[in-house]
Amino acid sequence: MVRLRIDLGYDGSSFNGWAVQNGQDCRTVQGEVEAALRLVLCGRDPDAHLPHLVVAGRTDAGVSASHQVCHLDVEEERLARCVGHMRMTPVEALQTRLQRMMPEDIAIHRVRIAPDGFDARFSALERTYVYRICDDPSSWDPRQLSYVWQTDRRLDEAAMNRAAALTIGLHDFGSFAIPNPGGTTIREVKTAHWSRVERRPLIAHPQGERYRTPAMESGLLCFTIVADAFARNMVRSLVNGCVQVGLGKRSVEWFAGKMATPKREGSTGPIAPQGLTLEHIAYPADDELAARAERIRARRTL
Repeated sequence: MVRLRIDLGYDGSSFNGWAVQNGQDCRTVQGEVEAALRLVLCGRDPDAHLPHLVVAGRTDAGVSASHQVCHLDVEEERLARCVGHMRMTPVEALQTRLQRMMPEDIAIHRVRIAPDGFDARFSALERTYVYRICDDPSSWDPRQLSYVWQTDRRLDEAAMNRAAALTIGLHDFGSFAIPNPGGTTIREVKTAHWSRVERRPLIAHPQGERYRTPAMESGLLCFTIVADAFARNMVRSLVNGCVQVGLGKRSVEWFAGKMATPKREGSTGPIAPQGLTLEHIAYPADDELAARAERIRARRTL
Protein backbone atom coordinates (compact mmCIF):
# COMPACT_ATOMS: atom_id res chain seq x y z
CA MET A 1 0.00 0.00 0.00
CA VAL A 2 1.05 3.58 -0.65
CA ARG A 3 -0.52 6.61 1.01
CA LEU A 4 -1.39 9.56 -1.23
CA ARG A 5 -2.06 13.14 -0.17
CA ILE A 6 -4.68 14.98 -2.22
CA ASP A 7 -5.04 18.77 -2.08
CA LEU A 8 -8.29 20.13 -3.49
CA GLY A 9 -10.83 22.94 -3.39
CA TYR A 10 -14.57 23.17 -3.97
CA ASP A 11 -17.58 25.46 -4.12
CA GLY A 12 -19.80 24.03 -1.41
CA SER A 13 -23.06 25.65 -2.49
CA SER A 14 -24.44 22.56 -4.23
CA PHE A 15 -23.02 19.94 -1.86
CA ASN A 16 -24.57 18.43 1.24
CA GLY A 17 -21.22 18.82 2.96
CA TRP A 18 -17.99 16.89 2.64
CA ALA A 19 -18.95 13.52 4.08
CA VAL A 20 -20.94 10.74 2.43
CA GLN A 21 -24.28 10.35 4.22
CA ASN A 22 -25.08 6.70 4.88
CA GLY A 23 -28.45 5.74 3.49
CA GLN A 24 -29.03 9.14 1.92
CA ASP A 25 -29.00 9.94 -1.76
CA CYS A 26 -27.38 13.39 -1.67
CA ARG A 27 -24.43 15.00 -3.38
CA THR A 28 -21.25 15.28 -1.29
CA VAL A 29 -17.66 16.20 -2.08
CA GLN A 30 -16.35 12.91 -0.69
CA GLY A 31 -18.86 11.01 -2.78
CA GLU A 32 -17.85 12.75 -6.02
CA VAL A 33 -14.10 12.29 -5.50
CA GLU A 34 -14.37 8.69 -4.30
CA ALA A 35 -16.57 7.79 -7.30
CA ALA A 36 -13.89 9.13 -9.66
CA LEU A 37 -11.14 7.32 -7.76
CA ARG A 38 -13.13 4.10 -7.88
CA LEU A 39 -13.45 4.35 -11.65
CA VAL A 40 -9.78 5.20 -12.20
CA LEU A 41 -8.27 2.74 -9.74
CA CYS A 42 -10.74 -0.15 -9.70
CA GLY A 43 -12.57 -0.05 -12.99
CA ARG A 44 -15.27 -2.71 -12.95
CA ASP A 45 -13.45 -5.07 -10.55
CA PRO A 46 -16.12 -6.17 -8.02
CA ASP A 47 -13.48 -7.49 -5.59
CA ALA A 48 -11.39 -4.33 -5.51
CA HIS A 49 -10.64 -2.52 -2.27
CA LEU A 50 -12.83 0.55 -2.67
CA PRO A 51 -11.08 3.88 -2.08
CA HIS A 52 -11.83 5.72 1.15
CA LEU A 53 -10.75 9.30 1.80
CA VAL A 54 -9.70 10.62 5.21
CA VAL A 55 -10.13 14.38 5.32
CA ALA A 56 -8.45 17.12 7.35
CA GLY A 57 -11.75 18.76 8.30
CA ARG A 58 -15.32 17.88 7.40
CA THR A 59 -17.18 20.89 6.05
CA ASP A 60 -20.93 21.35 6.47
CA ALA A 61 -23.50 21.65 3.71
CA GLY A 62 -22.98 24.89 1.80
CA VAL A 63 -19.46 25.51 3.15
CA SER A 64 -16.66 25.91 0.59
CA ALA A 65 -12.95 25.16 0.68
CA SER A 66 -10.19 26.87 -1.23
CA HIS A 67 -7.71 24.44 0.33
CA GLN A 68 -8.78 21.06 1.69
CA VAL A 69 -6.52 18.05 2.30
CA CYS A 70 -7.31 14.34 2.38
CA HIS A 71 -5.39 11.09 2.16
CA LEU A 72 -5.98 7.77 0.46
CA ASP A 73 -4.32 4.35 0.79
CA VAL A 74 -4.02 2.51 -2.52
CA GLU A 75 -2.30 -0.65 -3.75
CA GLU A 76 0.79 0.16 -5.79
CA GLU A 77 -0.30 -2.19 -8.59
CA ARG A 78 -3.59 -0.33 -9.02
CA LEU A 79 -1.81 3.02 -8.94
CA ALA A 80 0.57 1.86 -11.67
CA ARG A 81 -2.38 1.04 -13.96
CA CYS A 82 -3.30 4.74 -14.07
CA VAL A 83 -0.43 5.42 -16.44
CA GLY A 84 -1.91 3.70 -19.49
CA HIS A 85 -0.41 5.35 -22.58
CA MET A 86 0.63 8.53 -20.75
CA ARG A 87 4.31 9.33 -20.35
CA MET A 88 4.32 10.25 -16.68
CA THR A 89 4.63 8.72 -13.24
CA PRO A 90 1.67 6.82 -11.73
CA VAL A 91 0.95 9.65 -9.29
CA GLU A 92 1.06 12.26 -12.05
CA ALA A 93 -1.23 10.06 -14.14
CA LEU A 94 -3.73 9.74 -11.30
CA GLN A 95 -3.70 13.51 -10.76
CA THR A 96 -4.28 14.16 -14.47
CA ARG A 97 -7.14 11.69 -14.71
CA LEU A 98 -8.83 13.04 -11.57
CA GLN A 99 -8.53 16.63 -12.76
CA ARG A 100 -10.23 15.69 -16.03
CA MET A 101 -13.05 13.82 -14.27
CA MET A 102 -14.00 16.37 -11.64
CA PRO A 103 -17.22 18.41 -11.95
CA GLU A 104 -16.81 22.16 -12.35
CA ASP A 105 -17.29 22.84 -8.64
CA ILE A 106 -14.36 20.65 -7.50
CA ALA A 107 -10.69 21.33 -8.30
CA ILE A 108 -7.92 18.79 -7.70
CA HIS A 109 -4.87 20.94 -6.99
CA ARG A 110 -2.25 18.25 -6.40
CA VAL A 111 -1.75 14.53 -5.76
CA ARG A 112 1.50 13.32 -4.20
CA ILE A 113 2.94 10.46 -2.17
CA ALA A 114 2.49 11.30 1.51
CA PRO A 115 5.52 11.19 3.80
CA ASP A 116 5.74 8.47 6.47
CA GLY A 117 3.40 9.12 9.39
CA PHE A 118 1.13 11.50 7.48
CA ASP A 119 -2.54 11.55 8.44
CA ALA A 120 -4.62 14.28 6.81
CA ARG A 121 -6.80 14.65 9.90
CA PHE A 122 -4.65 13.89 12.92
CA SER A 123 -1.29 15.25 11.69
CA ALA A 124 -2.66 18.75 11.05
CA LEU A 125 -1.28 21.55 13.22
CA GLU A 126 -4.06 24.05 12.52
CA ARG A 127 -6.94 24.96 10.24
CA THR A 128 -7.81 28.42 8.98
CA TYR A 129 -11.37 29.47 8.16
CA VAL A 130 -12.63 32.80 6.82
CA TYR A 131 -16.25 33.99 7.01
CA ARG A 132 -17.07 36.81 4.58
CA ILE A 133 -19.90 39.29 5.06
CA CYS A 134 -21.22 42.11 2.88
CA ASP A 135 -22.95 44.63 5.15
CA ASP A 136 -23.36 47.34 2.52
CA PRO A 137 -26.23 46.60 0.09
CA SER A 138 -25.01 49.26 -2.32
CA SER A 139 -21.80 47.31 -2.94
CA TRP A 140 -23.28 43.80 -3.10
CA ASP A 141 -21.87 41.73 -5.98
CA PRO A 142 -24.21 38.86 -6.98
CA ARG A 143 -21.23 36.84 -8.18
CA GLN A 144 -20.33 36.34 -4.50
CA LEU A 145 -23.59 34.53 -3.77
CA SER A 146 -21.98 31.17 -2.98
CA TYR A 147 -19.24 32.41 -0.61
CA VAL A 148 -20.41 35.70 0.98
CA TRP A 149 -23.25 36.25 3.45
CA GLN A 150 -25.25 39.47 3.03
CA THR A 151 -26.96 41.71 5.58
CA ASP A 152 -28.53 45.13 5.05
CA ARG A 153 -27.35 46.48 8.41
CA ARG A 154 -23.88 47.89 9.01
CA LEU A 155 -21.97 45.85 11.60
CA ASP A 156 -19.88 47.25 14.47
CA GLU A 157 -16.46 45.82 13.67
CA ALA A 158 -14.84 47.07 16.91
CA ALA A 159 -17.44 45.41 19.14
CA MET A 160 -17.18 42.18 17.16
CA ASN A 161 -13.42 42.16 17.65
CA ARG A 162 -13.81 42.58 21.40
CA ALA A 163 -16.00 39.48 21.38
CA ALA A 164 -13.69 37.54 19.06
CA ALA A 165 -10.68 38.24 21.30
CA LEU A 166 -12.38 36.28 24.08
CA THR A 167 -12.14 33.08 22.05
CA ILE A 168 -8.33 33.04 21.79
CA GLY A 169 -6.64 30.35 23.87
CA LEU A 170 -7.63 26.91 25.12
CA HIS A 171 -11.36 26.88 25.95
CA ASP A 172 -14.36 24.62 26.12
CA PHE A 173 -16.56 25.89 23.27
CA GLY A 174 -19.61 23.95 24.45
CA SER A 175 -21.81 27.05 24.04
CA PHE A 176 -20.91 27.27 20.37
CA ALA A 177 -20.30 23.69 19.22
CA ILE A 178 -21.53 20.12 19.23
CA PRO A 179 -19.09 17.36 20.29
CA ASN A 180 -18.53 14.26 18.21
CA PRO A 181 -19.54 10.99 19.91
CA GLY A 182 -16.95 10.34 22.61
CA GLY A 183 -15.27 13.69 21.93
CA THR A 184 -15.14 17.10 23.56
CA THR A 185 -15.65 20.73 22.54
CA ILE A 186 -12.28 21.78 23.95
CA ARG A 187 -10.20 23.52 21.30
CA GLU A 188 -7.27 25.94 21.14
CA VAL A 189 -7.91 29.06 19.07
CA LYS A 190 -4.71 30.78 17.96
CA THR A 191 -6.11 33.70 15.95
CA ALA A 192 -9.60 35.21 15.77
CA HIS A 193 -10.27 38.67 14.36
CA TRP A 194 -12.56 40.71 12.13
CA SER A 195 -11.12 42.96 9.45
CA ARG A 196 -12.54 44.87 6.53
CA VAL A 197 -11.02 44.35 3.10
CA GLU A 198 -9.47 47.61 1.97
CA ARG A 199 -11.38 49.31 -0.83
CA ARG A 200 -8.88 49.33 -3.63
CA PRO A 201 -9.17 49.70 -7.40
CA LEU A 202 -8.43 46.96 -9.82
CA ILE A 203 -7.46 49.66 -12.32
CA ALA A 204 -6.25 53.11 -11.20
CA HIS A 205 -6.46 55.51 -14.13
CA PRO A 206 -5.06 59.05 -13.91
CA GLN A 207 -7.89 60.52 -15.98
CA GLY A 208 -10.54 60.15 -13.27
CA GLU A 209 -12.59 58.07 -10.88
CA ARG A 210 -14.88 56.68 -13.57
CA TYR A 211 -12.04 54.39 -14.62
CA ARG A 212 -11.60 52.84 -11.17
CA THR A 213 -12.92 49.26 -11.08
CA PRO A 214 -13.04 47.91 -7.51
CA ALA A 215 -11.42 44.60 -6.64
CA MET A 216 -14.08 41.94 -6.14
CA GLU A 217 -13.86 41.67 -2.34
CA SER A 218 -13.38 45.37 -1.58
CA GLY A 219 -15.27 46.42 1.54
CA LEU A 220 -16.20 42.93 2.78
CA LEU A 221 -16.05 42.28 6.52
CA CYS A 222 -14.10 39.06 7.12
CA PHE A 223 -13.68 36.89 10.19
CA THR A 224 -10.43 34.92 10.19
CA ILE A 225 -10.04 32.16 12.77
CA VAL A 226 -7.17 29.72 13.21
CA ALA A 227 -7.31 26.77 15.61
CA ASP A 228 -5.73 23.39 16.09
CA ALA A 229 -9.14 21.89 15.26
CA PHE A 230 -12.81 22.82 15.23
CA ALA A 231 -15.86 21.10 16.69
CA ARG A 232 -19.07 20.75 14.71
CA ASN A 233 -20.79 24.10 13.97
CA MET A 234 -18.13 25.91 16.03
CA VAL A 235 -17.02 28.54 13.51
CA ARG A 236 -20.50 29.41 12.25
CA SER A 237 -21.86 29.64 15.80
CA LEU A 238 -19.01 31.92 16.89
CA VAL A 239 -19.67 34.09 13.83
CA ASN A 240 -23.36 34.26 14.71
CA GLY A 241 -22.52 35.31 18.26
CA CYS A 242 -20.20 38.04 16.99
CA VAL A 243 -22.82 39.23 14.47
CA GLN A 244 -25.42 39.53 17.24
CA VAL A 245 -22.92 41.78 19.05
CA GLY A 246 -22.17 43.70 15.85
CA LEU A 247 -25.89 44.35 15.29
CA GLY A 248 -26.30 45.65 18.85
CA LYS A 249 -28.69 42.83 19.75
CA ARG A 250 -26.26 41.37 22.28
CA SER A 251 -23.41 42.76 24.37
CA VAL A 252 -19.78 41.74 24.62
CA GLU A 253 -20.54 40.82 28.25
CA TRP A 254 -23.19 38.38 26.99
CA PHE A 255 -20.59 36.82 24.69
CA ALA A 256 -18.13 36.56 27.60
CA GLY A 257 -20.79 34.79 29.64
CA LYS A 258 -21.29 32.27 26.85
CA MET A 259 -17.56 31.57 26.81
CA ALA A 260 -17.51 31.17 30.60
CA THR A 261 -20.43 28.72 30.67
CA PRO A 262 -19.98 26.10 27.91
CA LYS A 263 -23.58 25.01 27.59
CA ARG A 264 -25.89 25.12 24.58
CA GLU A 265 -29.15 26.95 25.29
CA GLY A 266 -30.43 27.95 21.86
CA SER A 267 -29.23 31.53 21.42
CA THR A 268 -26.00 30.79 19.54
CA GLY A 269 -26.89 28.50 16.67
CA PRO A 270 -24.86 28.54 13.46
CA ILE A 271 -25.15 31.38 10.95
CA ALA A 272 -25.81 30.66 7.25
CA PRO A 273 -23.10 28.43 5.72
CA GLN A 274 -22.42 30.26 2.45
CA GLY A 275 -20.09 32.85 3.97
CA LEU A 276 -17.66 30.24 5.28
CA THR A 277 -14.56 28.94 3.48
CA LEU A 278 -11.86 26.58 4.68
CA GLU A 279 -8.74 28.41 3.54
CA HIS A 280 -5.69 26.50 4.77
CA ILE A 281 -4.43 23.38 6.57
CA ALA A 282 -0.97 23.52 8.16
CA TYR A 283 1.20 20.47 8.91
CA PRO A 284 4.46 20.04 10.83
CA ALA A 285 7.78 18.93 9.35
CA ASP A 286 7.77 15.42 7.92
CA ASP A 287 9.68 13.91 10.84
CA GLU A 288 7.06 15.23 13.29
CA LEU A 289 3.93 13.99 11.49
CA ALA A 290 3.51 10.67 13.31
CA ALA A 291 4.11 12.15 16.76
CA ARG A 292 1.62 14.93 16.07
CA ALA A 293 -1.04 12.42 15.02
CA GLU A 294 -0.50 10.39 18.18
CA ARG A 295 -0.88 13.43 20.44
CA ILE A 296 -4.05 14.64 18.74
CA ARG A 297 -5.75 11.25 19.09
CA ALA A 298 -5.70 11.65 22.88
CA ARG A 299 -8.86 13.01 24.53
CA ARG A 300 -8.46 16.67 25.44
CA THR A 301 -8.96 18.30 28.82
CA LEU A 302 -8.58 21.86 30.08
